[in-house]
Amino acid sequence: MLQPLGKFLHVKLFLIAAFLLTYSSSLKIGETCRTSGSDCDVGLTCGICAANNNTRPRCIRTQPIIPTTKVKTLPFNRYSWLTTHNSFARVGSESSMGSLILAPSNQDDSVTDQLKNGVRGLMLDMYDFNNEIWLCHSFGGKCYNVTAFQPATVVLREIEVFLEQNPTEIITIFIEDYVTSPYGLTKVFNESGLSKYMLPLSQMPKDGKDWPTVARMVKKNHRLVVFTSKSSKQASENIAYLWDYVVENQYGKNGMIAGSCPQRPESSPMNTASKSLVLMNYFPTNPNVSTACIDNSYDLISMMQTCYDADGKRWPNFIAVDFYTLSDGGGAPEAVDRANGRLACGCDSIAYCRANATFGTCNVPVLAPPPPAQLPPIARADEHSKSSPMSRPLNPHRFILAILTKALLMWL
Repeated sequence: MLQPLGKFLHVKLFLIAAFLLTYSSSLKIGETCRTSGSDCDVGLTCGICAANNNTRPRCIRTQPIIPTTKVKTLPFNRYSWLTTHNSFARVGSESSMGSLILAPSNQDDSVTDQLKNGVRGLMLDMYDFNNEIWLCHSFGGKCYNVTAFQPATVVLREIEVFLEQNPTEIITIFIEDYVTSPYGLTKVFNESGLSKYMLPLSQMPKDGKDWPTVARMVKKNHRLVVFTSKSSKQASENIAYLWDYVVENQYGKNGMIAGSCPQRPESSPMNTASKSLVLMNYFPTNPNVSTACIDNSYDLISMMQTCYDADGKRWPNFIAVDFYTLSDGGGAPEAVDRANGRLACGCDSIAYCRANATFGTCNVPVLAPPPPAQLPPIARADEHSKSSPMSRPLNPHRFILAILTKALLMWL
């Protein structure tokens, strides 16, 4: 009898280990989490949205699905990319000049971390300052010690490192261009090692046609698309003038009015078919970290639909936000996934796209209803309950495995 018991002992230990592994697995989106811990799954973080009265700490998304991992063969203008407004203006930054920064902040992590989290569009404000090109906010169009974040080459080198380490990724830079020094942009792109990645102007269509496929861009190593807001740079430095290629809606509070998607003054009308790319801004005039979780949730997705109608039935290729990690659930990553689903395969999300399937063929999962927005009064009174097993929604797989394990233990 000892040999059979030995075999059952191995089975018992295996089931116990499986149960413990399942129970201790990372939490999924919407599940209650510990705000001080990192118990959420990859691509999620633990947060609340007090401004929306969502006070229960839950796992929220910080990363979109990289669309080329699902659909690889489409033109560049058939994808949507998460974009950060004033990507360089990080909360808590100190100026490289050693001064306290008095300018607004728009993001809560570094450009390197943004790229790791799936951001693929970066908005950078560049100025002549201190005999260099700096990333800066301005007073009266000028950069000062208290508004200067860092030399542009610092961030551009972060981008270069990412492109070197990730040879299939493509990044777009939108330069708000205040540089007047001759060939100033050319110099910083050369110094940072990024020039070799830049997509040539000759490959950018102005007539509304498709852009090169992402596969071709990767093969040619043309994995950096750069736009400038200064039209003269297109002739003098071969850097694409943004509004020759892109339509863009109004930024700031006037671009956040429900049901309206007006163009930015410099842009052609939103439904201009000769521009192949669509940039959708959705952030306030003055950044507000407290309300960003509201802005980046339902309102963002609602505006995406409004702009789709205004854009001539086109989904945005770039979705630009402040504080992209903040939301009350899916956030900006979910908006990007929805746009990619519509663009790439005709589904409600890129997550539902089927490999090698006809357009509109989707794998749509059955989703459970979300947990409540707020913690119950007892849970709010007891801080320890946030990490208690009882605060987690019941997982049927864990429940069944626990029953089986208990039964086996009793039988043995």
